[in-house]
Amino acid sequence: MYVRAREVVRELGPLVQRIRERDAKLADQLRRAAQSVVLNIAEGRGNDAGNARLRFATACGSAKEVRAALHVASDWGYLEAPRVAQLDRRLDRVCAITWCLSRAR
Repeated sequence: MYVRAREVVRELGPLVQRIRERDAKLADQLRRAAQSVVLNIAEGRGNDAGNARLRFATACGSAKEVRAALHVASDWGYLEAPRVAQLDRRLDRVCAITWCLSRAR
């Protein structure tokens, strides 16, 4: 899951730059949310069960925020819809895994 999240972040790099040219605030929000996914997964992997669940829940929320930012960028014509759809599917998998881990006992 950590590796998948990092792969998505690497793919987002050039897209964040494209968005920044049109909307610096949206690009910054997207960048921070993407970082949060990876950082919270890493932190969750090293915490006790209770704190790990919280970190994984935060990672899932941040993944959803990344998806929403990409949708807005697509809706406003900053990015192509097929590219956003591809990343959306990958983020959906990251979110599903982190959501399940946030519910683990």
